[in-house]
Parts: sequence; structure tokens; C-alpha cells
Amino acid sequence: MRKVFLTLISTALLYSCGENKPVEQLTLSGLNKKNFETEVKEKKTDLYVLTNDSGMEVCITNFGGRIVSVMVPDKDGNMKDVVLGFDSIQDYVNIPSDFGAAIGRYANRIGQGTFELDGVKYDLPKNNFGHTLHGGPNGFQYVVFDANQLDDKVLELTYTAKDGEEGFPGNLTCKVTYILGQDNAIRMKYEAETDKPTIVNMTNHSYFNLDGDANVKNSDWLLTINGDEYTPVDSTFMTTGEILKVENTDMDFRTPTAVGARIDNYAFEQLKNGNGYDHNWVLNTKGDITKLAAKLESSKTGIVLDVYTTEPGIQVYTGNFLDGTVKGKKGIVYQQRAAVCLETQKYPDTPNKKDWPSATLRPGEKYQSETIFKFSVNK
Repeated sequence: MRKVFLTLISTALLYSCGENKPVEQLTLSGLNKKNFETEVKEKKTDLYVLTNDSGMEVCITNFGGRIVSVMVPDKDGNMKDVVLGFDSIQDYVNIPSDFGAAIGRYANRIGQGTFELDGVKYDLPKNNFGHTLHGGPNGFQYVVFDANQLDDKVLELTYTAKDGEEGFPGNLTCKVTYILGQDNAIRMKYEAETDKPTIVNMTNHSYFNLDGDANVKNSDWLLTINGDEYTPVDSTFMTTGEILKVENTDMDFRTPTAVGARIDNYAFEQLKNGNGYDHNWVLNTKGDITKLAAKLESSKTGIVLDVYTTEPGIQVYTGNFLDGTVKGKKGIVYQQRAAVCLETQKYPDTPNKKDWPSATLRPGEKYQSETIFKFSVNK
């Protein structure tokens, strides 16, 4: 009888006072799942929730394979949402952004929107200062992946990009697997196969704000990058083909350094060209995922993000083009430099720089890439 009574009480709590309507069920981060249950381009979208025994929560939508929220504890045990994003699919559709997206078919820039492979020249749509950025204007961040949630810790997303889609050759079958570990690590595994020679370079484009407060800029967060070299860019954000040493420059983050310590030193040409940091670092890890690639820390919350990857490079982007025109989750306006992106990758424009790590994928081969975002706390 007691069990029946408690069940009735629980059911009653789902209804608002005086109305026969269910109260909305929200995620720990405050997202309403119903705002993600719709159709885009005749495919169903949804919000998928991963949780672990530590209380961490990761919300992902299959629209663009986007991480929508990441709830982690701070040094006082309070849960913080540490990524930027939107409250609904409609905002993701209507407001162009890369927030949290699984980027493809080629992350970062391809110079002049062209590349040659096996003697064939391919022309791509240009969407960034005369170049192709993040797979073009209709890259993977705007497609609907097929979703299969295996359990409360694993989500598989699959998508087949057609031959010629955004100008790229080959029917490319992709899979992105998100795995939430008990150690508060988000493991992302990328796989792809093709029926024609093509290029592939996938990443995740989460905008991290480790204060859990998008009103706070990234200036005081400590950044460490395990890289002795970087690839400089010109005024159109395109890599020049050089690989330069970070030593004695404002690009040196080999020891923990505040993001904002030198970011406005536009007398240094690279910061002027990037409008801040928007550069690829050559990692010392050489594909060894057991070695730390980068670290981001907030002294205010104590939240630490460690990045590990099989990729040779990492793009650090400091939210330079956030300009206060976009309202994100909970109506918060995203101001310039309210986040830091840590995009593991092949180097930008690799298909046009033959000496750089290859992004070519051929029939019979499998593209495999893995990145880990591991959260912890400094108390």
C-alpha cells in the first residue's frame, strides 16, 4: 500500500497545480528535451543524455553531432555547465554556429577552396575569406546523424556524405562515438570509410567556459599546450606552409600561461592576423593518446580540462568572433572571448601541403581518430 501511495505522489508531482498538464522534465543542465524533438530535412532530431556515477552529465543532439551541455563539479562540489550552446534545435538551425559540433568532412581551412588528389582538381564552396572552412557552408555541423544510444554512457552517431557533397569526392560513411567514462572523461572516436579517394579530418568544436559563466571572458584561464612549434597564418587565417618555433614568442604555452596574458599584443603579427589566438599547434605527442596534448584550467572554479588525442595538431581558438549578437542557453549573450576551443586535427590545408601529415583516405582503408576531454578539479 505504501508503494502505491508513493507512486501516486510521484505521478502527481509531474502535473502543474490546477492543470492536467505534465511538468516539463529538464536535464541537470536545464535543457528541455522537447525542444530538441523535431525534424530537420525530414530526419528526426533529439537530445541524448549521458551520465556517470560521479554525477557528470553530457547532453548531445544528433543535429550536427553537437555537444549541447557538459555538467561537471567545481572545487566546491557545485555543478557547472562548461560549454556554450543553444536551448533548442531551432536556434542551432537558425543561427549559424559551430557550437559543440562534430566537424567534417574536413575540419579547419582548405586554401582557396581547392585541392588536388591523384591528379584530379576539386573545387569546394568557399565560406571563409576565400577559403573552405569546416567542410563548407553545409558541413557536418548542419546534417542530422542517425543516433543509436547503446546505454547511459555511450552514443553512436552515423552519417553518409554523398559523393560530391560540398564538392568532396567519394561516398563517405562516418561514425562518431561519444563515451562518458566514470573518470569524468568524454572519449570521442571517429571512423570513416570511402568508395573513392578523398580527404577526411574530423574534430569536435566545443566552446569551453570553465567558469561555467558565459558572462566571464577567458583571460584568466591557464592554458598549456604540449607543442614546441605552430603553423603561422596570413591575414585570411590561412596557414602559410611554415612551421615555426614557439620559443620566445607569444605562441609559447609550454608552461601554464593565462590565455589573456598576451592575446591583445597585435604588434606581434600572428595575433593581429588571428584576431587573437586562432592557430594550429604542432603537438609533441606524435599521435600518442596517453600523452597530454593540452590543458585548460580555471582558478575560480578549480575545473581542469585535459586533452588527449591521436591527432598531430590542435587548433586553439579563443572565441575572437563572438560579438554579443548571439543569445545562447538561458538567454545569455555570448561576448567576445567567452570561451576557448581545443580542436584536435590534421594541420589546416594539409591537402595542399604535401609534407604535412596526410588526410587522404582511400577505398579499403579506415579513417580512425580519437580524442579525450577529461575533467577534474584542483581544490
